[in-house]
Amino acid sequence: MKKIYSKIESINGSVITVKADNVTYGELAEIETAFGISRAEVNKLDGDTVSLQVFAGGRGVSTGDKIRFLGTEMRVSFSDNLMGRIFNGSGDPRDKGPALKENMVPLGGPSVNPAKRIIAKRMIRTGIPMIDVFNTLVVSQKLPIFSISGEPYNELLARIAMQAEVDVIVLGGMGLKYDDYLFFKETLEDAGAMSRTAMFIHTAADPTVECLMIPDMCLAVAEQFAIEGKDVLVLLSDMTNFADSLKEIAITQEQVPSNRGYPGDLYSQLAARYEKAVDFDDAGSVTILAVTTMPGDDVTHPVPDNTGYITEGQFYLKNGRIEPFGSLSRLKQNVNGKTRDDHRALMDNMIKLYSAYKDTLEKKSMGFMMSDWDNKLLKYGILFEDQMMDLTVNIPLEGALDAGWKILAECFKPVETGIKSDLINQYWPKQ
Repeated sequence: MKKIYSKIESINGSVITVKADNVTYGELAEIETAFGISRAEVNKLDGDTVSLQVFAGGRGVSTGDKIRFLGTEMRVSFSDNLMGRIFNGSGDPRDKGPALKENMVPLGGPSVNPAKRIIAKRMIRTGIPMIDVFNTLVVSQKLPIFSISGEPYNELLARIAMQAEVDVIVLGGMGLKYDDYLFFKETLEDAGAMSRTAMFIHTAADPTVECLMIPDMCLAVAEQFAIEGKDVLVLLSDMTNFADSLKEIAITQEQVPSNRGYPGDLYSQLAARYEKAVDFDDAGSVTILAVTTMPGDDVTHPVPDNTGYITEGQFYLKNGRIEPFGSLSRLKQNVNGKTRDDHRALMDNMIKLYSAYKDTLEKKSMGFMMSDWDNKLLKYGILFEDQMMDLTVNIPLEGALDAGWKILAECFKPVETGIKSDLINQYWPKQ
């Protein structure tokens, strides 16, 4: 039986301290306040001085309130009953459905033993040409979507949630505006995708500590589904809000700040989540796609900067489109040679021609005379942006490859594309 402590040493925002013994890091506690029971989690130990983060915030907590340590860490319920449900960062229902208490699994365990992993070699189809053709998403990959506020990154995640060819979607929202939460909910319900989706949502109005729980809850649930043999896609938005919550709590605890005020263990905190991506050799998989907003469009900001060292490439979302330059899927070479024999050649040469189109645009803006080749590139660039880069385009991979050939045929002669003649003979559109 755990002791009950009735003297709180200090209250600093949502962090309280108490003198206690036999307490472990991450242990849960209950605080008996005048307004009811509040839950808290141990997030710092210094001898017998224990700091706890109160989930609901420090408001309403007084120094004479009783604290009872529960002897267990934060856990989340796992079962097929999660499908179609929405929870908050404490694991409580947000959708007014029944609370789930069975089969509780711990959060934040270690990454999977490398001996149990296999090399990523399967494609996840999304129906979005800029992903499927040019930066293929691979099973067990961990990829951020680098963007800025105002870009349609949540709309992109919703599209992927509706269309990705996986067994289970686990969607985690951190610091979402309430409108964005409703957008995810209504979009997935209207598309009939909620039946394979579990959502864990923290809104900007919810307690800060719950924001930190969202990735761990999503990944704990995803890992359990993967162990059962299912391919799981975890979609997270926004990891910068997660890092800002880490910073807020570190400041409250008077930790020595690092780059731009973020805690010194920011890299480790991010890596601990991203490294949960895995393809088991004898079960399913976990793939992670996470939005990272860049304040001031600054890729050297600590959050995107650290993220880039952990992940296997990135998608750049700019001006409402996934940019071909800067976006990179380092694992695409593992799969796009197995999709269709023209995939890699078409991808490489279309991007090369689009780069030439960008150079031609610059020449045109400087008043240079346009040659016949320049005019072909200008026509090609417009078609490429409209039919490939526009995020409203929704076609399977094979349809996107065929569309690519049609764009080339509309603008160039076969010998001008740089593609091998055997592929030209097989795929060039017949007049």
